[in-house]
Amino acid sequence: MDDKKNGLVTVFGGGGFIGRYVCEILFKTGVRVRVAERNPRGAFFLQPLARVGQLDLIPADITRRESVDIAVEGASAVINLVGILDGDFKAVHVDGAANVAVAAKQHGAKSLVHISAIGADPQSPSRYGASKGDAEGKVRSAFREATILRPSLVFGQEDRLTNRFASLMSVLPIYPVIAPKTRFQPVFVRDLARAIAAAALGPGMHGGKTYEIAGPEVMTMRLLTERIAELSGQSPTLFDLPDFAAEALSHLGFLPGAPLTRDQWRMLGRDNVAANKTSGLFAFGITPTPLAAVAPEWLGRFREGGRFAALRESSAA
Repeated sequence: MDDKKNGLVTVFGGGGFIGRYVCEILFKTGVRVRVAERNPRGAFFLQPLARVGQLDLIPADITRRESVDIAVEGASAVINLVGILDGDFKAVHVDGAANVAVAAKQHGAKSLVHISAIGADPQSPSRYGASKGDAEGKVRSAFREATILRPSLVFGQEDRLTNRFASLMSVLPIYPVIAPKTRFQPVFVRDLARAIAAAALGPGMHGGKTYEIAGPEVMTMRLLTERIAELSGQSPTLFDLPDFAAEALSHLGFLPGAPLTRDQWRMLGRDNVAANKTSGLFAFGITPTPLAAVAPEWLGRFREGGRFAALRESSAA
């Protein structure tokens, strides 16, 4: 983007887990940021991070084209972070993504960044993966120069991955590991956010490309669970839940608070790692951050004595 300081970037889902970090990075570049949310009040926490006049919060629902048009009007870059783990995948992931892409093109945006997922495939056995694959096709058709990023599992201070695992371990002395052999390549949220911002502000370098974004370590679900237990200072007894038991459990996924849905079980049937030859974060000049380097910052609260206990232990070593 030739003049970053005068640019306007619309971020759909800017108040979410990934969005807060994307917006923080964009603020530092000097661009104006328009956060489009169904409930803009949920993104008020971003205001202290921005300079006066740098942040605009507006209501928008990507499933409603008229609200999308208003949100992207005048924007030089558009970022779509909206995603769900359960519900009407077609309405949100496919039709919503198409609405954003069509509007971005018609309103003259120079760049569009669409967040997909590793495993996105129209032929995926999971509705989530299939909808992500269908969405990529819609986005490419409407905005050929879009940058598509496919992250693996994303971890960070506010995540629903490491925090959920550690929280359950704090109350379950015996912890079942579902799909223990499935492999993942978790990526740090700040690394992903930096790549998203770079793609939005650098369409000349990243436009029209698809990147699989992953961290430096490939871990099975079993190893990932062990690592989270270690970093949170907990030692539950782990046991691998047999697949037939996990599948049976998934049939109860419609119940409130259920740990696993049918669609999530189908997703766990495939590894979630980047392709061997993908440039990933390195294409953006970013060195991937390992889980152990940052997770103690937020998982330390699960240790006896709180998060400062880990610091005392390292100082004494």
